[in-house]
Amino acid sequence: MAEIREKVNSVQAGENPLGTKKIGFLMLQFAIPAVISNLVNASYNLVDQALIGNVVGMLGIAATNIAFPLTTICAAVGYLLGTGGASNYNLQLGKGDKDAANRYACNILSLLVIIGVAIGAITLIFVKPLVFAFGATERVAPMAFSYTTITAIGIPFSIFTTGACALIRADGHPRYSMGCMLAGAIFNIVTDPIVALVFDWGLVGLAWTSTIGQMLSAGIAVFYYLRITKTISLKREYFRPRSNLAKNICALGLTPSINQLGVTIVQITMNNTLRYYGAMSVYGSDIPLAAVGAISKLTVIFTAFVVGVAQGCQPINGFNYGAQKYDRVKKTLRLSLTVGGILSLSAFAVFQLFPRQLMVIFGENDPLYLEFSVRYLRIFMFTIFLSGVQPIAATFFPSIGKAGHGLLISLSRQIIFLLPLLLILPIFFGLNGAVYAGPASDFAAACVSGTLIVREAKKLTALQKARL
Repeated sequence: MAEIREKVNSVQAGENPLGTKKIGFLMLQFAIPAVISNLVNASYNLVDQALIGNVVGMLGIAATNIAFPLTTICAAVGYLLGTGGASNYNLQLGKGDKDAANRYACNILSLLVIIGVAIGAITLIFVKPLVFAFGATERVAPMAFSYTTITAIGIPFSIFTTGACALIRADGHPRYSMGCMLAGAIFNIVTDPIVALVFDWGLVGLAWTSTIGQMLSAGIAVFYYLRITKTISLKREYFRPRSNLAKNICALGLTPSINQLGVTIVQITMNNTLRYYGAMSVYGSDIPLAAVGAISKLTVIFTAFVVGVAQGCQPINGFNYGAQKYDRVKKTLRLSLTVGGILSLSAFAVFQLFPRQLMVIFGENDPLYLEFSVRYLRIFMFTIFLSGVQPIAATFFPSIGKAGHGLLISLSRQIIFLLPLLLILPIFFGLNGAVYAGPASDFAAACVSGTLIVREAKKLTALQKARL
């Protein structure tokens, strides 16, 4: 019986294009949709910040930077329920238990709604203390209050879209899932210039377009469950939240969620560090807050490419590792690291050679703001040529069943290195300490990622030889 099963698996592996087609072709096939999706969302954020910088000014950028932790909190909840729920949904379908799969699917949707509404309500009730806790100064606070109050209305829709789209992918419709995510971003890219430049509605108008875009994406996701899916059964009794299902959902969604929560903690720490030590410098508190907010949108463009490559390689690595085709896993890993390295070196060259031209995109009304931004961009991103290793490694290890390694790599830059450095270095170097924390943490995280990859490559070679 075991021999028959092995032959069947071998035939299935041979027929699956993931196990036979050229690695380069597969990477293009899987990575391009992921890159496009990430890039459109990154472009929306860039356009949004550029408009705010030129129409509203430096304080407007600082205000959106203060509100940014709420975005990562929404992503953390969406990933926790969406990724964890989708994994359980697929596991139950694989076992042939459609009833259990439907219960997981409906529990995901109900939990997304309940928790999303709760977080949105809490944000609206405690918006003022939250804004100051996130690092707002007295000058930035009024704009941050207005912007956060409006965007808080979109929190339930943002959380629902993130989680619901993960389930849509699991249900066999990745293009529809991508369309849901892109709809809101494309809506914003089109409407933001009209709102800001034609109607001159400023930060409040841009906050509303962001919220409406999130509603649009959520509506498209809801339409899928009501009209398109043939697999998921929306029975009323399935929607009642169950603790045992919620526990299993959270267990499998914890890794990507913790990563986003790490980003949130670091962002809040960074804002408060810049506010405190910036006040002791010639730049004041508002300029560093605005500069970091603008620069983070530039780096998201780079991240969109590298993360897209990593996401595109995930199914290739997972299938071939399961099929014991370790040579193809090594080739995929090697090619992804090469592409990531090229992208990282390109980003390094752009950031070092054209920092002023990049920062002018966000306005140039304040010479001190432009001076600090250019200096911060060059120093904070000095080791970005190493940054391609971490996201590729963080995606690679879970794809071959080693989630612990992936979690360690995901947390290495933000929590293990950057957070302590943000707390320690400014004590000795003031505002400069916050600036130098970036390249130091990038270097340390790249060392961790590189070490684990080298060890795993040796193991893959040994496994490959054992099969010969």
